[in-house]
Amino acid sequence: MASFLEFEKPIAELQARIDELRDTAAGGEVDIEAEVAKLQAKSDRFLKDAYGRLTPWQKTQVARHPERPHFKHYVARLITDFMPLGGDRAFADDQAIQGGLGRFRGQRVMVIGHEKGDDTASRLRHNFGMGKPEGYRKAIRLVELADKFGIPVVTLVDTSGAFPGMEAEERGQAEAIARSTEACLNLGVPMVASILGEGGSGGAVALAAGNRVLMMEHAVYSVISPEGCASILWRTADKAADAAEAMKVTAQHLKELGVIDTIVAEPLGGAHRDHAAAIDSLGDAIESSLADLSGQSAESLRQSRRAKFLAMGRA
Repeated sequence: MASFLEFEKPIAELQARIDELRDTAAGGEVDIEAEVAKLQAKSDRFLKDAYGRLTPWQKTQVARHPERPHFKHYVARLITDFMPLGGDRAFADDQAIQGGLGRFRGQRVMVIGHEKGDDTASRLRHNFGMGKPEGYRKAIRLVELADKFGIPVVTLVDTSGAFPGMEAEERGQAEAIARSTEACLNLGVPMVASILGEGGSGGAVALAAGNRVLMMEHAVYSVISPEGCASILWRTADKAADAAEAMKVTAQHLKELGVIDTIVAEPLGGAHRDHAAAIDSLGDAIESSLADLSGQSAESLRQSRRAKFLAMGRA
């Protein structure tokens, strides 16, 4: 059964009516197609209108939708001959951050990203996409391996933030995130980062310091969650919508600010309504970005990446 968000209630009611009509007519001789088509057209109009004027807080809800495609879905559709590589060679293999070698439309790549999971068991196994120090140290290992063999890096970012637990702090969470960011900035090969859903705090930046930063149309990217910001400023998470508006977390705002390079269009109603179309759309954007970066020297890639991030906020 499809999962509808709070602002999608009129659409949910229409879909429920359509399903009810189809169940009533199942096996009978009553022709309900004309009525179903009428209701479906109305539902599509509501959907187009709703997604054409989403607020930053509504976009945050869409970005967190449990049915959005995750790392494993993008890899399954875009990467062939994928060979997962695990472990940080120091402590453990963090399941929240995945990575490995493969071919993207015929080109060798190292792909790294957050995996949130899509049911209760997998979400617990992947810690809801919240990486621990060993996850970021694994990312460093894979980034350095790609650099050594001249393989472009593609990252798929989708996390509410790095894991905030005591054990993560004890194992050096901040240091691991900082070194992962540094490893990305020092790469001598092209790096394309994509924000799939949530891009939360340093846990996202650690895998997003690329030459090109792409962002899905209804994704969000911020230094703190709207709820966290509201709790600090207003002492209540009830002001999350106001915080989201003020923080400019949407792809449209961040493109204007120069934080990201490209907004990747999503299917009507969000990526969760059509995985294949959303994934293919991002694949085209990644392919275009890699083509733009190909042929550049290692030093040129480092310098342009450095200039890109130093220029942020200076306009």
